[in-house]
Amino acid sequence: MPIFPAHTSGPVFVGWAVKPQTGFVVIYKVMRTLYTLIIGFVAGLAGSYVFYRNIAKPETEPASYQVTSYTPTEPYRPTIVESAGSSSLENVDFSFAATRAIPSVVFINSISQTTNTFSFDWFFGGGGGGSQQRVSSGSGVIFTADGYIVTNNHVVEEAERIEVNYNKKVYTAELIGTDPSTDLAVLKISEKNLPAITLGDSKKLSVGEWVVAVGNPFSLSSTVTAGIVSAKGRRIGILEDRFPIESFIQTDAAINPGNSGGALVNKNGELVGINTAILSRTGSYTGYAFAVPTDIVRKVVEDLIRHGIVQKAFFGGDVLEYNFANAQKYELNTDVQSFHGIVLAKLDENGPAAKAGLKLRDIITKINGVEINSESAFDEMLSYAYPGDEIEVTYERNQKTNTVRFQLVNKNGTTTVIKRKIYSDSNLGAQLEATDYGVKVNKIREGGLFKRLGIPENYTIVILNRNRVNDPQKVIDFFNDYKGTVYMNGFTSAKQEMPLRFNLR
Repeated sequence: MPIFPAHTSGPVFVGWAVKPQTGFVVIYKVMRTLYTLIIGFVAGLAGSYVFYRNIAKPETEPASYQVTSYTPTEPYRPTIVESAGSSSLENVDFSFAATRAIPSVVFINSISQTTNTFSFDWFFGGGGGGSQQRVSSGSGVIFTADGYIVTNNHVVEEAERIEVNYNKKVYTAELIGTDPSTDLAVLKISEKNLPAITLGDSKKLSVGEWVVAVGNPFSLSSTVTAGIVSAKGRRIGILEDRFPIESFIQTDAAINPGNSGGALVNKNGELVGINTAILSRTGSYTGYAFAVPTDIVRKVVEDLIRHGIVQKAFFGGDVLEYNFANAQKYELNTDVQSFHGIVLAKLDENGPAAKAGLKLRDIITKINGVEINSESAFDEMLSYAYPGDEIEVTYERNQKTNTVRFQLVNKNGTTTVIKRKIYSDSNLGAQLEATDYGVKVNKIREGGLFKRLGIPENYTIVILNRNRVNDPQKVIDFFNDYKGTVYMNGFTSAKQEMPLRFNLR
């Protein structure tokens, strides 16, 4: 480090001082110093060279190019392969389907009275409570030109009065019949030459095919949305019935509250389903919508118009999906390449299937030659049949394939047609009919006993004075003959339990 003395004008380096010497010695030291300097200089050059070659010099030399001019003999043209059919969304047009379907879709208002009743003695004209009118809306599809309209059962099941809005005119509709097992209902209005919808074939509908939904969501009439068929034969467990038939068409066409009962049509404007349900956490469309296939709708509507009740064909047993879990549960072979068919899990000893020789744990693979691989497919096949129809069942037992034929029956175990039987009584001022759960009361008239007692429309009587009832005639006889306190229990059309207590004098 340089040290600056106080009396010098420049730095003085300590450690090197020259003393006076003789001439020879001076020359020798000068030569030695020059030699040292030369060696140091040469060593420095060598070190710099080594540093440059091994550290500072780039690993690769930059490439050298010779620039020449190039002119193509002809311009570049990419090879374009023409497709057999265009899948561009630009070619998708639903205007024809919408134009054809919109005139056949109607707006439905379901009007009911909610009544608050109290558990104390009722006298003729007495009692307490208040009522409030409630209106809900949905959609319907004109099925025939003379006024028959199909909709969902849940659209009208609580209604005391049904109004159909069509072509800026309001009609009072008659409820022809309902089928809770498929969630369908048929109405009738007094009008002629209506634009009945054209029926399509839901069996031929393919997953991925375009469909159009027409309905009245949020009371917005004649709304059209489009989507594709996402799946077929869906079973989602929404139908609360003893014998539900669920084999829904799933679509991603936007379906919202108010669309229920509306039309699902193909690109030709042909009806392929009745929009019924959505799968949503919010109550509005989230991508999952479901429709009853037209092939099921056709039979239900025809039965309700002709007989007032759907002619259901019974097999005499219940089935489950044939999969690994159920194969283990029923001790079936699980070492299979794939699980085809359904497992016969419950059997009525006196039913047609048992009488024909089928046994528990049989694997049903076909019905009438059609492969059956799900509960919904099994239910759908039976929904097309009538009591008395003969079916061919192919099944596997002990890894052997067998075939058997037998007749289907109605719920009473016979092959005859079941007709809807309506009982009417002027004193009660109502119509009564038997159901699977009790005796249903409807068309309650002003001035009748049931109206004065505050019994709501579509109320189902289950218990009278602690006795279960299922015969309409016995209910009529009871109310006409009994005197004293009555304890009655049943449920409303909204499936709410409603006990009543009153005096008959």
